[in-house]
This record gives sequence, C-alpha cells and structure tokens, in this order.
Amino acid sequence: MILITVLNIIGSLGLFLFGMKIMSDGIQKAAGHRLQSVLGFMTGNRFAAVATGVLITGLIQSSSATTVMVVGFANAGLLSLRQAIGVIMGANIGTTVTGWIVALLGFKFSIAIIVLPALAVGLPLRLSKRLGKQDWGEAVTGFGLLFLGLDLLKNSVPEIQGNAEFLQFMAQLNNLGPLTFIIFVAFGTILTIVVQSSSAAMAITLTMAFSGWIDFSTAAAIVLGENIGTTATAFIASVGTNINARRASRVHMLFNVFGVLWIGILFKPFLALVDLIVPGVPTGGAITAHLAMFHTLFNVTNTVLFVGFVRQLESLVKKLTRPKADEEERAYQLKYISTTLQDTPEMNLMNAKMELSRMAGIVQEMFRRFLEVFRNPDKKMGNQVAELKEMEDYTDRMQEDISIFLAQCARESLTETSAANVSAMIRIAHELENIGDACFNLMVLARRRYDSKIDFDPSALEDLNPYSVKVAEFIEFIRKHLNEHLSRAELETAYLYEDDVNRFRTRLKDEAQDRLQTGADVKSELLFIEMVRQIEHMGDHALNVAQALRQIR
Repeated sequence: MILITVLNIIGSLGLFLFGMKIMSDGIQKAAGHRLQSVLGFMTGNRFAAVATGVLITGLIQSSSATTVMVVGFANAGLLSLRQAIGVIMGANIGTTVTGWIVALLGFKFSIAIIVLPALAVGLPLRLSKRLGKQDWGEAVTGFGLLFLGLDLLKNSVPEIQGNAEFLQFMAQLNNLGPLTFIIFVAFGTILTIVVQSSSAAMAITLTMAFSGWIDFSTAAAIVLGENIGTTATAFIASVGTNINARRASRVHMLFNVFGVLWIGILFKPFLALVDLIVPGVPTGGAITAHLAMFHTLFNVTNTVLFVGFVRQLESLVKKLTRPKADEEERAYQLKYISTTLQDTPEMNLMNAKMELSRMAGIVQEMFRRFLEVFRNPDKKMGNQVAELKEMEDYTDRMQEDISIFLAQCARESLTETSAANVSAMIRIAHELENIGDACFNLMVLARRRYDSKIDFDPSALEDLNPYSVKVAEFIEFIRKHLNEHLSRAELETAYLYEDDVNRFRTRLKDEAQDRLQTGADVKSELLFIEMVRQIEHMGDHALNVAQALRQIR
C-alpha cells in the first residue's frame, strides 16, 4: 500500500513537471524573438535589471532558466556582474508567479474546469499547422497537463487523520526551538535540489499544507529552503565557466542565503504580517494563499533590502571568488546545454546570437588595431602581430564551436522560424571568421612593411584611408544589425557599401599599375595591391553577412 502511494505521488509529480516543461517550452517558442528585446533592457541601471529579471521569469515560468541564462551571458562577457546581480534579484520575484497560479487555481476550483478546456483548446492548436499557433497550443496543453498532475498529486497524498505516528513525529520536530526552523529549511533545500525545480517543490509544499500534513510555519520554512535549493542549478551551470559567470552564480546563492538568515530572525513577526495581509486562518484551502503571499512578500522585501547594496554584493563576491591562475589562458568554449526543465532550444539560440554579436565585436576590434598600426608605420609594433594572431585563433574557435552549437540546437524541437535562422547564423559565423582571417593577413602585411622598411607612395596612402574607412563603416553596419532581419532598404544600403568598396578597389589597383609603369618600387606596389585585395575581401564577407541577415526572421 505504501509503495503504491509513493509511486502515485512520484507519477503525479512527473506529470506536473512534464506539463510545466511543455508549457514553458511553448511560451518560449512563441515569445522567443521578443525575449531578446526584453534582454536588451537589462543593460540599464540596477532597477532596470531587476525589472528584466521579473519580466523574463514571469514569462517563462522558471527562475532557474533565467539564472542559467544570466550565467551564460556573464560567461560570454555580454553581462557585467553588476547587471547580472540585478537580473537575479528580479528572477526571485518573478518565480513567485507560479506559486500564485497553483495556489489560486489548483486548490480553489474543480480541476476539470481548468484541465479539460485547456486540453480542448491546446491540442487542436498544437496539431494544426494551418492555424499557425502550434507554439501557443503547446503552452496551453502544458498548462492543462500541469494542473492535471497537480490534481493527481493532491489526491495521491493520503489523509492525515489516519497517520497518528506522523502527527506525533511532526509535533516532536516542532518542539525543537530554533532547530525546527533549520531542519525544515534544510528539507526545502534538499527537496528543490532533488526535483531541480523550485516551482515543483513549491507545488509539493502547497499540497502537503493543503492536505494538513504540515502547518503554515513549517511550510513557510520549507519555502525558504526552496529559495536556497534553486540556486544549485545556476551553480552547476557555472562549473567550467569564466570568473564572471562563477561570480554571478555565487551572487545568486549569497543573495538567497542572506535573505533566509535575516528572515530567520524575524520569522514569527513576518508570519504574523502575512496573516494580517491575507484574510482567513492559514489552514485548509486558505493556507495556500498565505504561503503564496509569504513567498512573494519575502522575495520582494529581500530585493528591496539588497538592491541598494549591489555594489557591496559585487565587491564581496569578488573577494570570495578569485580567478584561477590560468584564467586568461582558457580556450574559448561555447557549451551546448541540452534541453532540460530549465531551458529550451529557443533560449540556446539566443545564447548563440549573443555569441555572434560578440564575435562581430572582436573582428571589428581586429580591423581597428590593423588601421592603428598601418597609420603609424614608424611606431614599434611590439606584440601586435602575436596579439592579433591570438584573436584570429579565438575567432576560429568561436566559428567552430558556434556552428557545432547551432547544429546541436537544430536537432531539438525548434519553431520553423528558428530552424530557418540556424543555417543563416552558421553562415554568419563563417563569414565573420573570414573577416578575422583577412584582418590578421593585413597585420602580417603591415609587419612585412615595417620589417622591410617599405615606403608607400604618399598618394597611395592618401587614397587608402577613405577605402579602409568605408570598409570599417560597412563592418559597423553589419555589427549594429546583427541578429536582426534586414529590410529591403537596409540590404540595399549594404549593396551600396559593396559598390563603393569595389569602386575604390578598382581605382586603387589601376593607380598602382600606373605607378609600376612609371618606375615605382615593385615591392611597395605589390604589397599595396595585396592590402587592397584583403580589405576588399572584408567587404565581400560583410555583404555575405548582410545577405544572411536578410534571411533572419
């Protein structure tokens, strides 16, 4: 009998988790292209970062997904540690939405009122390609399955009246003073780590409280533990990442642990405040609303308390998490995160898009460094060639890893739009890598000019400057529009850039040929022509990127 009960509870929890994953996947697919614009908001101040965390987590219904994403972006250098702290704080508030949905809908109404209409609406949308709402159908279907799992979980928990031994055991635990609080916080932490979802752990806690197995104070302590347990996912995701990402995951843990510490001191008054806000005695059906309010009030208060100390949190975590001796020597690696409860291929594609933006910034910096060296031929080059070689090797690894990453994403369940974007993104990575190669080739030519003390004709230098400026503008154009759909007018702008580059190339080569015919230095002119050719290649590759961006949707 006990075995059957345990299996029923596990099966019900499995259905709940499956429904939550399906719902989260559907929402992320349907809103995936909007998430990137929301993410752009996080580059503002600390309050904007907190708002971003709330919005994203409330949308995708998973604080773990948000924090794992934040760790990934911090690892890629796309988020500063200070920005990451704000987003993590907001994610803690956003995750309380799930508790309210479960508390208000899962225990207040007949489950058939929610499940059957949700499946009736969701399944046809999911199965019909003609309607074009498959993603929303998946989300609605997941919503129905989530509540079906919750209802089965609620019915699988046996009545407390027939378990006198358990009641006696709980009574003993509740008489241990401060140790009682610690025990139940630890239980909530372990429970969340085991199920790898604070939302699922919250559902279990609400079910136990609703069934009378635990009282309000016990359930509240378990909820606090769940706030600590949810940090394990981001901690695991930070293993093997750079110092910035590891610090972001540590901030998540410190923020939640500090919150539990201060509320542990004010636990009884805080519970009394919740009782004052939420009407009714916290038993039976009313206890779920009390717990949802406790969860929300705790996370909002914790954020309000600490949002003014972001700089101090940043300093503390920097002291606690030191860089490794070989931190700067680690090779580039974009890890593919297979789809789990916390993330979907859509979120992984966003990570790849961010990496492409970073790659474009690197090749732009490579060209800037070449121009600086070229315009100062008498200045000692030092380690410029070696540094550019390292950057070129880095872009090679980026191109390889991003392409592998995208190919693995393509094997997952993607929307038709995202699947079409994958091939365009792979092409963009290839073209950016080619621009990086051309930049390094130009630096090698500059080194040859320096070592051989080759002087260019003054008119050649004067003409080469607007040519290189035009290509630099073209690269800046594609960097600004990277991962966006180019309009027809914007693509025409790209073609105009390419036409200008080609006209410059033709004129510069013709002038070099004329100088050769009038007795100019052969080595100088051949070196000049090769530089013109490499710069032209960069324009060609930039146009290829623009054409690929036209295919991005």
